[in-house]
Amino acid sequence: MLTYEYVARDPASGEKVKSTVEADNEQAAANLLQKQGLAPIELKAKSGVSGNPVSKYMHRIKTKDKVLFARQLSTLINAGLPLVQSLRNVVGQTQNKNFQVILNQVITDVESGTAFSAALGRFPDVFNAIFVNLVAAGEVSGTLDASLARLADQSEKDADIISKVRGAMVYPIIVLIVMVGVIIFMVVKVVPSVQVVYESIPGAELPFITKALVAVANFTTKFWWVEVILVGIIVFFTSRWARTVGGKRIIDRAKMSTPPLGQLFMKLYMARFARIGSTLIASGVPLIQMLEITGKAINNIHVNESIMKAADQVKGGKALSASLKGDPNFLPLVGDMLHIGEESGSMEQMLGKAADYYEKEVDNQIRTISTTIEPVLMILMGVVALIVVAAVLLPIYGLVGEINVQ
Repeated sequence: MLTYEYVARDPASGEKVKSTVEADNEQAAANLLQKQGLAPIELKAKSGVSGNPVSKYMHRIKTKDKVLFARQLSTLINAGLPLVQSLRNVVGQTQNKNFQVILNQVITDVESGTAFSAALGRFPDVFNAIFVNLVAAGEVSGTLDASLARLADQSEKDADIISKVRGAMVYPIIVLIVMVGVIIFMVVKVVPSVQVVYESIPGAELPFITKALVAVANFTTKFWWVEVILVGIIVFFTSRWARTVGGKRIIDRAKMSTPPLGQLFMKLYMARFARIGSTLIASGVPLIQMLEITGKAINNIHVNESIMKAADQVKGGKALSASLKGDPNFLPLVGDMLHIGEESGSMEQMLGKAADYYEKEVDNQIRTISTTIEPVLMILMGVVALIVVAAVLLPIYGLVGEINVQ
């Protein structure tokens, strides 16, 4: 029995009613509402997780949960177990309670005659287009176990490469946070102390750099709330702008063109395109549909537009390799590998090799960036330290000079 959140209209009063109802599946829930004299407008399975953001984060469905689900289900189906029985066995081994609720709903839908892929498609936030279409292709071709195994492999490799990119960003972020913390401490605590000493000496004047830091310290101490509000406003409007089409276009272009990360993101996009494309084609997904799914999965507006443009040209009879050749949003090797695959009839193998190549290139690029960024951060920290130390020591040297003169 599942709990559904619903929005329904009361025909008698014309008002909307929001509440919950328990039923075995969505159709049964709708029937119960109709028996109560309500007209269902919206029905949604309740996950059992509260609306608290922390709770949602703690109970989110991770990639590894979905990979394990696909891997286990593939093994059980390959062993000859029926789909529903395989699903029930997998649900019994799933630790994520939220995922269990969703999978139970999938089982209920499959038992009522819904195709497995269609049942998964009802939860787009959990099972994306790649997942659903690979399952659908496996159902049609009778190779569901193989499609699920490919899906697990593809998801693992995609998650691994994203994890490496994020990991490369951790070190510089930590260094910058520590640097900012030290600067704030020096400016707020140490520099004002120097000012107090100078003010007690008649005719003594602080150096310009110390005056500047003292002004910053005074403003930060007295008007810290203004800075907090200003930062909050900037973060709020920047995040809103980043979600607009115009903002996303600018950010996505910056990802591809800003050194040294530009080449890293380009290779990352090529690796993802080749890996997903290889997996979809190997599972029997038609070429045009593969391009549409892959374009959305890339998560970059400019690369997606290039893929959609290529898809239109393929519909007109042009080869995919020729459609992508010379496109500034694609690296040349992808088109070359596609051309070889089209000539030899082994496009999925060539895309797979391209994916392997670019995944290794991403690893190399990450190592290069990590090696380069360390001395750059050291130089930056040295410059900042020099400015702060100068602001503290110059007044002291000035005092010593005045004492010697006297």
